[in-house]
Amino acid sequence: MKQNSKIYVAGHRGMVGSAIVRELQRLGYTNIVTRSHNELDLCRQEDVEKFFAQEKPEYVFLAAAKVGGIMANQNALADFMYENMILEMNVIHSAWKNGCKKLEFLGSSCIYPRMAPQPMPESCLLTSELEKTNEAYALAKISGLKYCEFLNRQYGTDFISVMPTNLYGPNDNYHPEHSHVLPALIRRFHEAKEANLPEVVCWGDGSPLREFLYVDDLANLCVFLMNNYSGNETVNAGTGKELTIRQLAELVARVVGYKGEIKWDATKPNGTPRKLLDVSKATKLGWTYKTELEDGIRLAYEDFLNNPIKVER
Repeated sequence: MKQNSKIYVAGHRGMVGSAIVRELQRLGYTNIVTRSHNELDLCRQEDVEKFFAQEKPEYVFLAAAKVGGIMANQNALADFMYENMILEMNVIHSAWKNGCKKLEFLGSSCIYPRMAPQPMPESCLLTSELEKTNEAYALAKISGLKYCEFLNRQYGTDFISVMPTNLYGPNDNYHPEHSHVLPALIRRFHEAKEANLPEVVCWGDGSPLREFLYVDDLANLCVFLMNNYSGNETVNAGTGKELTIRQLAELVARVVGYKGEIKWDATKPNGTPRKLLDVSKATKLGWTYKTELEDGIRLAYEDFLNNPIKVER
């Protein structure tokens, strides 16, 4: 990408999209096109086609998505599948129809099988059954990834995809029911500290292993891949490090300053037992993460405290 290339970031108000915009601006890119949901509903095909025909972006970062944690995924299976498939198909198809030079599709590590080999290489995609708690979202993301691949194979496009591990950082969603585990823990422990509660109850037994990537590190990789990678296979984005949810809860409590007891409700679902990405492909391309987890959680907590508008009731 040249400094003046016309770049469209879909989903620029979300955690990932806003981080990509920050990274592009940091690197001196000046011609960045954005649209809020009110200005452009990506689920409306005609509106998306009209936008691409008028704007003709040369490069597209597709970071828009309907996202949520275990509860949100379980309660809105149809919504998660429909909205994600419709918006990604609309954007990818219109980018191709309007001669976009390159598109990067942002997915999720939940695309990989529930019992995939650990750490999970890109090649294990579609080799066995998905995790049921986020199957709808995973199927939608697999479809977007595959559509990029099939356009490359049929029409010679240069559309790539990147699959991040669990993300966190500035502009995250801290909704009590719709957020992912790390922001949910930040909110829970903060509110427990404020209310001087003696204990906090967390879902599951704390045994699942998870990997976390600071969102600005992901954004750095996204721009790096746009400039340095072409290929049909996706690229994993992660740290290659993992910890248990129990260890994560203890770490978040320490950063937030909560001194009470942490209890576990084993009647609630754990989700996938382990989700560690094999990041050797990104490493071989010349990229590695920069932000260690405790440092990143401190930055995320600062963002939480300074952005009360993100804290929905």
